[in-house]
Amino acid sequence: MGKLSLALACLLVAAACNSRPPNDVSEGVGFNDYGSYSAERAARQAQLRGEPPQSLRAPDADTSASAAVPTAAGTDSVTARAAAAIAEAETGPTETATAQIDTNNPDISDEQNFEAVAARESIESDAERREQMQEQLVIVQPTALPDRPGSTGPNIIEYALSTSHPVGEARHSRSPFRQGRHEANCLAYRSDDLAQEAFLSLGGPERDRQALDPDGDGYACGWNPTVYRNAAQAARGN
Repeated sequence: MGKLSLALACLLVAAACNSRPPNDVSEGVGFNDYGSYSAERAARQAQLRGEPPQSLRAPDADTSASAAVPTAAGTDSVTARAAAAIAEAETGPTETATAQIDTNNPDISDEQNFEAVAARESIESDAERREQMQEQLVIVQPTALPDRPGSTGPNIIEYALSTSHPVGEARHSRSPFRQGRHEANCLAYRSDDLAQEAFLSLGGPERDRQALDPDGDGYACGWNPTVYRNAAQAARGN
């Protein structure tokens, strides 16, 4: 596009330097009469199609009006140079060089290339390879799951599913003298689950030696069994 724009700019400069009368539109496109322009355009198109060059000749249409107008000296040479510049711009190289791809890289697998695999493998070699793979196959036999030891401590999930009352509903009696230690004792545990496990392992929910359950609902340090109940209900599909 750069060459084509430069050629058009040259045509405009040549037309401006021409000594034709102002506002004279009888000669068509400016640098020559319309008949010559059509002949030059047809010659360029024939050149692009690979046809042999033809002499530039205006069509047989009536050109008396254009013949009556004199042309400036040197217009033919300017026209020829402009036509050559346009033809060169239109037929210039547009193809970019294609990057060469190295297909002989040993690190690239060609197992998906049917021709490459077929060239080095056969039915016999494929059967031999499958036999070797079958010999290397190791089948691991299933074993029974180990028994769960009975000294793992209380299971807070089982405890959550064994209850149905909400948080804050008193079910067990508590001493009012221990409630002041509740917040400090709960801070000793990293999570509510660990606090609930410790609470059950120390005799809860009936007894509360560390004041982890001051309201007597059976849930220590804000532990909420609703999460486990909802999970079990979702697993049952209810």
